[in-house]
Amino acid sequence: MHEEMSREVLARVVREHAGRLAASLVSLLGDFSAAEDLVQDAVETALRRWPVEGVPERPDAWLSTVARRRGLDVLRRESNYRAKLARLTWPAPAAPDDRLRLIFTCCHPALSRAAQIALTLRVVCGLSTTQIAAAFVVPESTVAQRITRAKRKIGEAGIPYRVPPQEELPERLGEVLAVIYLLFNEGYLSSTAEQAQARDLVDDAEWLASLLANLVPKDPEVAGLLALIRLHRARGGARFDADGRLVLLADQDRSLWDRRAIEDATALLTRAARVHRRPGPYQLQAAIVACHAEAETFADTDWAQILVLYDMLLHLTPSPVTRLHRAIAVRYARGVEAALAELKELGDALERYPLFHATQAELLRGLGRREEARRADERALELIANPAQQALLEQRLAWD
Repeated sequence: MHEEMSREVLARVVREHAGRLAASLVSLLGDFSAAEDLVQDAVETALRRWPVEGVPERPDAWLSTVARRRGLDVLRRESNYRAKLARLTWPAPAAPDDRLRLIFTCCHPALSRAAQIALTLRVVCGLSTTQIAAAFVVPESTVAQRITRAKRKIGEAGIPYRVPPQEELPERLGEVLAVIYLLFNEGYLSSTAEQAQARDLVDDAEWLASLLANLVPKDPEVAGLLALIRLHRARGGARFDADGRLVLLADQDRSLWDRRAIEDATALLTRAARVHRRPGPYQLQAAIVACHAEAETFADTDWAQILVLYDMLLHLTPSPVTRLHRAIAVRYARGVEAALAELKELGDALERYPLFHATQAELLRGLGRREEARRADERALELIANPAQQALLEQRLAWD
């Protein structure tokens, strides 16, 4: 129990502070790979010692101290190491765009897009390779290789640690937005067994999106992502029951939704769409969530409009996961059989994606094919680590 508690605290500290510590170390050392290695070394040391010694009163400061000591060898190679070392204290200097600079470093165009996102989630956000692999729906070994190659490339290419000038921002925004989006998704519904959600990751995602909105206020996709995050957060009070079980959208108590937040986020999205008239994936996803949020009841949901939005989204960014979500909308717009037909084409691509099997189970159950539905739910349960989702599936299987 003591060891389990220590690891849970460590995971939280890493999520909250690893990005800030890494950003501070990169700024001081001028060496991205060395800074990231120092942070990881501190984390590994904590994993060994905390279960034995107990979690320190200030775990963030403890991590920083260990990283500081390990950094001595790096700093001694430089003539001004004493001045740098004196500045390497905790908490790190309050620079509101430190992590934004680190994100742009990780998202440099010299790196592949997949490597950019994986590296940023690992270094800036403190996500594990397991969590990143779940977000990408790829093996952990693939994620590890991407991160290693990206770190090497940053050192070899001398990629600068800075927010790029205004003229370079448009070509760099896509990857940064993708990272913030994946960070939010991981916080909103965790891919690991430690917790159902991670509010600190959601807070980080909204904060970074807000920073980005201030940096590029005229980009509609930045506004779209910020609106998307805020729309999701507006129904946070109804997503879990008193026992921590996930409550599906159809069953949520909508009186618990933050209507003011919904109105504000929808207004932000509407302004971006009206002024720029350049729809993009994040605006479209936000519009889909807005359709759900604006419906007084589940029965009032405008499924026809949601299908149109999904069709637009698939045209811009086709993906099996988006097709799966569209199939869920098809169920309510055109019927269960039509939705199941859509799902049949996705089996190979989403075999290891638990929501595919859980959705298939719901549709099969709707057609009275209970044994097939049970097998699909059992397969989803095998693949899901999130405790709230597990509880929901176990409850559904118990009712069969």
